[in-house]
Amino acid sequence: MTTCLGFAAHSADSPLAPFRFERRALRADDIAISIAYCGVCHTDAHQVHNDWNNTVYPIVPGHEIVGHVTAVGSNVSRFKVGDRVAVGCQVDSCLQCAPCAEHQEQLCIHGPTTTYNGKDRHTGDITYGGYAEHIVVREQFVLRMPDSLDPRFAAPLLCAGITVWNPMRRYNVGKGSKIAVVGLGGLGHVAVKLAAALGAEVTVITTSAGKIDDAIALGAHHVLLSSDTAAMAAAANGFEFIIDTIPKRHDVNPYLMLLGREGVLVLVGAIEPLEPIHGGLLIRNNRSLVGSLIGGIQAIQELLDFCAEHQVLPSCEMIDIKDINKAFDRLQRNDVKYRFVIDMTTLRDVAQ
Repeated sequence: MTTCLGFAAHSADSPLAPFRFERRALRADDIAISIAYCGVCHTDAHQVHNDWNNTVYPIVPGHEIVGHVTAVGSNVSRFKVGDRVAVGCQVDSCLQCAPCAEHQEQLCIHGPTTTYNGKDRHTGDITYGGYAEHIVVREQFVLRMPDSLDPRFAAPLLCAGITVWNPMRRYNVGKGSKIAVVGLGGLGHVAVKLAAALGAEVTVITTSAGKIDDAIALGAHHVLLSSDTAAMAAAANGFEFIIDTIPKRHDVNPYLMLLGREGVLVLVGAIEPLEPIHGGLLIRNNRSLVGSLIGGIQAIQELLDFCAEHQVLPSCEMIDIKDINKAFDRLQRNDVKYRFVIDMTTLRDVAQ
């Protein structure tokens, strides 16, 4: 075992603060990773504040991890010391069930092991995440970071990126597709960039006229204000795919009306009860309302390789670890364009 310095919360009301803990010794199929950057996700805040009533304290958040290999287990064959690597939202699964066999480890029938606030499949110990110096991860859940992808800004691809990429690939978004992105936050801005890079005609749907310029700058071709009833009516039946990134309870009916024949609206943000849905809107045009949960390891690697080829990166604000609590406060106020990334080398200052 090795001692690791990280930042943890010890209760729903306590701030994140320095915390020393033990990482497990390397198993035969493990990789040890020194963490250079870690993204800050809304999920981190939800878990720290126990919004979902499942947090085990102390909690070390962080599941958008970029770093390099420092040691490998005896059976590891795909990575070597010095390789640039990444880790996303999960660090293990059964690898035996049907979803795992189909490279959808995030849907593991027995439950994936989350990068933090999960349970180690061998020992039952609670997992600690990427707001830390280093991490130990099973080889099958480590991703290769392409050399041409700037590691400073790549971290949010491991959660925000794959969350929007997976449904786009599932529903064949590509050249000529007419799609809409609802919401222009951490998820939405990545969705715009990726859809544009895939060749789609992209419309951003937002409540705020102040986001029009940002949407266009990010690659959107059009912006539709959801508060403009005339514009919404004129856009009816106009999209084949809509990705809804709004992270809280809301009314999806106005967006369903925008779908054409066989159109699909994918929920990736709200994980709570929605406002009532009008069944007639689904029946008309054979519309579908579906959900999507991150993506498997193969899909994440495909995303990283695509982003390297097309130089698609999230828009990020780099912060020191000592400023993480301020960042959480700003995150709650939506005061970030569009993702925070922690420079984990700043942990050295905390350790002194």
